Amino acid sequence: MQQVAIVTGGSRGIGRGIALALGELRCNVVVNYASNAAAAHEVVAAIEKAGGKGLAIKADISTTEDRKRLVDETLANFGRIDLLVNNAGVAPNVRADILDAGEESFDRLININLKGPYFLTQRVAKEMVKAKGSGAKNLGPDYRPAIITISSISAYTASVNRGDYCIAKSGLGMMTQLYAARLAEYGINVYEIRPGIIETDMTGPVKAKYDKLIAEGLTPIQRWGQPEDIAKAVVAIARGLLPFSTGEVLNVDGGFHMRRL
Repeated sequence: MQQVAIVTGGSRGIGRGIALALGELRCNVVVNYASNAAAAHEVVAAIEKAGGKGLAIKADISTTEDRKRLVDETLANFGRIDLLVNNAGVAPNVRADILDAGEESFDRLININLKGPYFLTQRVAKEMVKAKGSGAKNLGPDYRPAIITISSISAYTASVNRGDYCIAKSGLGMMTQLYAARLAEYGINVYEIRPGIIETDMTGPVKAKYDKLIAEGLTPIQRWGQPEDIAKAVVAIARGLLPFSTGEVLNVDGGFHMRRL
């Protein structure tokens, strides 16, 4: 049977790259989006051209009702969930020094980037556990559900003008450890993929800055990362190539994480 994947924030950037790669793997992919319906349906069309099935679902993962609807509609259409990719995230409204940053921007970012994935993972994990139990005989021996969270090098790299973003990404790292520990007994592996400097519309405003830093040797691999680089790591997990790993951090960052003298 074809695997079923939910990719949050799947209409653009890294999420789009992941959704397209899973489509090429002939997965059935739920492309979650917050506002850009046209972009989401474009991704769905590309998934179906590649041999998978696509479904665009508008849902704000920061809200309980939308998270529930996202999962319920996925199950109603496909009957199972093999893979959750927590990718949706937003940048700060304003890059403000932490001595000046306000609560409204903080609450918005934390609700979308951390609270949303935390509780969406909880909901999906319960469905996976249920499927691994009484329903496993119906899904077959190839049912190997997994959960992937896309975080960032900001999980450990301090940027004092976007502290809320760094805190959210750091929290996702611990979220991965917690769910990996809790779900291992059910054969559900949980991973964190930690991108570096990736060329997307979110990084467009700081392109000149990072062009210079990369040229000066910020990363051993001297180029921008692409959404496809992250997608390849997701595909490896979807294919079951890391069966004896859970709670693992996969750095896809051009070597940024290495300390060098």
